[in-house]
Amino acid sequence: MAELDVKSGVADVASSNMIFQPVLEEGVFRFDCSVDDRKAAFPSLSFVSSRVRDTPIMSHKHPSYIPIFEKDMGQQIVKLELPSGTSFYGTGEVSGQLERTGKRVFTWNTVAWGFGPGTTSLYQSHPWVLAILPNGEAFGVLADTTRRCEIDLRKESTIKFTSASSYPTITFGPFASAVDVLVSLSHAIGTVFMPPKWSLGYHQCRWSYASDKRVIEIARTFREKGIPCDVIWMDIDYMNDFRCFTFDKECFPDPKFLVQDLHLKGFKAIWMLDPGIKCEEGYFVYDSGSERDVWIQTADGRPFVGEVWPGPCVFPDFTQSKTRSWWASLVKDFVSNGVDGIWNDMNEPAVFKVVTKTMPETNIHFGDPEFGGCQNHSHYHNVYGMLMARSTYEGLKLAAESKRPFVLTRAGFIGSQRYAATWTGDNLSTWEHLHMSISMALQLTLSGQPLSGPDIGGFGGDATPKLFARWMGIGAMFPFCRGHSETGTIDHEPWSFGEECEEVCRLALRRRYRLIPHIYTLFYMAHMNGTPVATPTFFIDPKDSSLRTTENSFLLGPLLIYASTKPDEGMDKSQEMLPKGIWLNFDFDDSHPDLPALYLRGGSIIPVGLPYQHVGEANPTDDLTLIVALDKHGNAEGVLFEDDGDGYEFTKGGYLLTYYTAELQSSIVIVKVSKTEGSWKRPKRRLNVKLLLGGAAMINSWGTDGEELQITMPPEHEVSELISMSEKQYRMRMETAKQIPEIEEVSTKKGIEFSTSPIELKSSDWSLMVVPWIGGRIISLEHLPTGIQWLHSRVEVNGYEEYSGTEYRSSGCSEEYEVIRRHLDQRGEDESLLLEGDIGGGLIMERHICIPRDNSRVVQIGSSIVARNVGAGSGGFSRLVCLRVHPVFALLHPTESFVSFVSIDGSKHEIWPESGEQSYEGNNRPNGEWMLVDKCLGVSLVNRFNVQEVHKCLVHWGTGTVNLELWSEQRLVSKESPLAITHEYEVRAIE
Repeated sequence: MAELDVKSGVADVASSNMIFQPVLEEGVFRFDCSVDDRKAAFPSLSFVSSRVRDTPIMSHKHPSYIPIFEKDMGQQIVKLELPSGTSFYGTGEVSGQLERTGKRVFTWNTVAWGFGPGTTSLYQSHPWVLAILPNGEAFGVLADTTRRCEIDLRKESTIKFTSASSYPTITFGPFASAVDVLVSLSHAIGTVFMPPKWSLGYHQCRWSYASDKRVIEIARTFREKGIPCDVIWMDIDYMNDFRCFTFDKECFPDPKFLVQDLHLKGFKAIWMLDPGIKCEEGYFVYDSGSERDVWIQTADGRPFVGEVWPGPCVFPDFTQSKTRSWWASLVKDFVSNGVDGIWNDMNEPAVFKVVTKTMPETNIHFGDPEFGGCQNHSHYHNVYGMLMARSTYEGLKLAAESKRPFVLTRAGFIGSQRYAATWTGDNLSTWEHLHMSISMALQLTLSGQPLSGPDIGGFGGDATPKLFARWMGIGAMFPFCRGHSETGTIDHEPWSFGEECEEVCRLALRRRYRLIPHIYTLFYMAHMNGTPVATPTFFIDPKDSSLRTTENSFLLGPLLIYASTKPDEGMDKSQEMLPKGIWLNFDFDDSHPDLPALYLRGGSIIPVGLPYQHVGEANPTDDLTLIVALDKHGNAEGVLFEDDGDGYEFTKGGYLLTYYTAELQSSIVIVKVSKTEGSWKRPKRRLNVKLLLGGAAMINSWGTDGEELQITMPPEHEVSELISMSEKQYRMRMETAKQIPEIEEVSTKKGIEFSTSPIELKSSDWSLMVVPWIGGRIISLEHLPTGIQWLHSRVEVNGYEEYSGTEYRSSGCSEEYEVIRRHLDQRGEDESLLLEGDIGGGLIMERHICIPRDNSRVVQIGSSIVARNVGAGSGGFSRLVCLRVHPVFALLHPTESFVSFVSIDGSKHEIWPESGEQSYEGNNRPNGEWMLVDKCLGVSLVNRFNVQEVHKCLVHWGTGTVNLELWSEQRLVSKESPLAITHEYEVRAIE
């Protein structure tokens, strides 16, 4: 039996100021509840060195803001009040709006397929808040705990952390800018690893490319169509029955030869590795791990076995150095098969067939002393993914010390950027998720992880041509740029949606490749100095409150990307609201309604290259272009970093860092090199300077890089003519661009048209999305005041379904429904939708969904099975049917959720996940009301129903889900005797 290394703080105490000491550098303070709590705190896994956090420095500065704390039932609650008008950001990987003010999240790495804007726990944990004060200064707060932590920003200008005692709180600033705070944070948690240059190209992925032949076909098509791409990814199906470090002998018989072929075509290959190791004697990974005793154990000392893709699996304990070394050695050997990079997935860690979607919190990790020693899983859960990524990173480095590792991880913790890039998880092919993808990538940047991006086009569901093109246009500007889609969806390659969409994708990716010199330079600065890569627009002017909620634009250094995420509004219809100052637009003769607009800030110079098909095509002697935008004083400056694009010679001086300046003197603009760093000699190459004038007009001038270039400014009237001509050309390009076809409109038999986009019903309290064409299902049930998405749903399965029989997924859940009537906020009527679907045998399933205008707090659903055309030979009666209401609710906090009701006989019931499936009939049925309670959020979803219509109530707990089913009686129906269930949902605060 393992013995936990327990650290105990002081007992419960009332509210009091925290004690502090300066650490790390000037302006950074560590706060603890007491001296005893300071001693009891666990080592830091977010800091590069826990010793730095634990060692005070000499400083005469006093903190501007002092948190208060209280302790209650083993929980440490920390509150920090800031000036009124403060805006909050950060909190890591979170969905929803950019500004986090008014929101609450929980740091607990969670599998969250199809998350919504109100989902409170995603795949990564960053107990960090970036505050922008009313005067524009910035302030950062880190709750330095690995355990589940509540970040509550609902009270105006107040930060509240709640987690298990004892943990320190670290504050950064206030400093003059958000960049200063992020740089200071990087001194604590480390900077992003220096990515190989090829990893900044486009990545093409799919779950899964089924064979090596399909992979080569994808690679060949990219090159034939002239669409830039650098990487092709292999998802889990390349393995032999999902066994990590193996290959399917039929579909991937010779991975080394496959990768050689890819390399010849200019592609890299990235392969997936999951933590779940098949529990099977004779499998070399399982045998070697068992021999070294590297598996996570149960509380009673046996290796924990949980089910994942291969079936029963054991899980490496990455908190131990011997495990990390063992895994790194496996990775080292794996690389010899032609592996260029590795993708760590399922490392929350995910476990199937359990309500929590992960392993028991009572499992034991035998952690290294510097990590906190032997602790249960609740202590190490949030850092499991980061430690796996670290082990993978170290294995790649062992395999090829002259190359930079590239690792992508799904799960992570604050500090993961030292080892891996990340993506924003299993998103959906919807316009809402496109819009959220901008804020999600930016929040990760604001939490110390600059190398991130979404699955372009959406992972779950089928994108439309316009959605995919628009997403590619925006996604091509994200730091990490990868397209990925789920098994069972239509193809999501750039050419899969017609020639119009293909052309937009080609333009978008050619644009990205032109900008790679600039993006690579930004990553060098991020790696060396901790500066961000992509930032919110408010970074331009943090005092401007109107910019703090801007979500459709962002910055790459001084480059502003302005996009539209509205399906009916391309850039030809968009009215850009630019920040104050000089912003000069430009393009590469590629403007299109579905591509973002580009603006360069006055006073800036950015380097751009040629539109290569892959990064490896670039040559140092190729033409270099500088795009220049002068400020109001006639000056501009910029920088370009160059090296081999891989390896570590840059750490020994093997690079060239060039600082360029432009200065207007009289009517001459002089462009020159002002300073250089590094031992590289400047390549002999031509220099093309594009001096922006406004309205996308520019002056082109050529010279030799490294030599002074003089550009004569034309007279004002000629400048005006150039701008006028350029604007005219821009309008013409927009007007003549090949438009992507709109979504195909379909018509119901009763003449009401609807598209294959979900129908939305919305009130002040609720937002519902209904898909009539697949079972009339409700796929979204979001409560707006709390931001909670109650349904767990995919378009084609789960969500709110109804069946016509006692069998699971009997008729009624997949048929195409007709829209009979819809009132969507018109003329003061209810928000309502009436649907019906033919379920065969002369039977119709009717469903009326309504949000009453006079009671917008509730959602009402009335359903019935009606005999419409039952044959006379049956006596006017149908087959035996049962109306079964089958909603699948998401459990945001599975261990803190239960179902509660009072039965007809007056007995009280609380049904918890461990009870499995339970059904209630007769007087055991709920007396017209039952509720799903989330103790963590302090709310319940109340379901009220007509008890006379409901014969049975059933509770079924799934993996992170629960069904609260209502069943009618089972009987024959006629025109005169339909089956019906009427019920409603409302969210209520629990006392």
